[in-house]
Amino acid sequence: NSKLPIILATGVGLLTVSGCYYLYKRYQYHYVPPKQWRKVGDLSDIICYPIKSCGPVIKTKDGKFITARQYPKMVKIQPKIEGKTMTLSAPGMMDVEVDFDRLYKTKPIKCSVWDQPVEAVDCGEDCARWFSRYILEDDFGLRLVFYARELSMRDVRPYNKCVDTTLREDTGAFHDATSFMILNESSLIDLNTRLSVPVIGLNFRPNFIVKGALPYEEDYWKWVKIGEVVFRSVKPCTRCIFTNIDPMTALRNENGNPLNVLKTYRMFPNLGSSPVLGTHLGLRVPGKINVGDEIFVEA
Repeated sequence: NSKLPIILATGVGLLTVSGCYYLYKRYQYHYVPPKQWRKVGDLSDIICYPIKSCGPVIKTKDGKFITARQYPKMVKIQPKIEGKTMTLSAPGMMDVEVDFDRLYKTKPIKCSVWDQPVEAVDCGEDCARWFSRYILEDDFGLRLVFYARELSMRDVRPYNKCVDTTLREDTGAFHDATSFMILNESSLIDLNTRLSVPVIGLNFRPNFIVKGALPYEEDYWKWVKIGEVVFRSVKPCTRCIFTNIDPMTALRNENGNPLNVLKTYRMFPNLGSSPVLGTHLGLRVPGKINVGDEIFVEA
């Protein structure tokens, strides 16, 4: 039957067009910024965390990572970067230095973050002994590892796949979800009206703090532009017991706050048992950012 090949060819053609259209729409959804923007505020602070929980990662001798969730005193480790050297300071400890040049020339090793494989570079015996002594009060047990952007990123955690905007390229290596997170100062102020002991932005470890936006309007942003840099809003930032650790003293809040208070009014559908404050971002247009830059979202 001569009609059969024509029907089959037409069907294949429709499938091909449909597939291309799907990929095109998916690309637009994830990667194409809007043409119209509206200002929501200004960038009041930029914060960088060179070491996880103080920033790259601290791991146990068997390759598993640890955070300040288990060892709150990690938040008192102070990194300082000058040129190609990072100096680490902590109470009662002599400073230790990390040479970035050497790390970029060192072969990576296999590590594990959230039970997912990650390649990283070991920072050497001096750092290992320094972290072990400060955190474990022992000469052995921990090692510091470094993630170079050239190495592969890990997959999206199953926990984060509930949101369709999460992409592998935004995960980095050691982050819980993405490499960037924005916090709305007005949302923090509203939270503090509900707390007997107020908290500061550092409790939530944001990279960017926006001033001037309405409380919690960040929940609805799809795109964020800071200066010349454009980000895709990837997912709401779910919160854990880390937020209960005072970033100045490394002491846990005895009432389990602010986490317990957040649970009374910041629970989102499909995001599990953790409350939300802040938004994870994925970089789409790189560039320079400065404190005071205007912040825009899709119009």
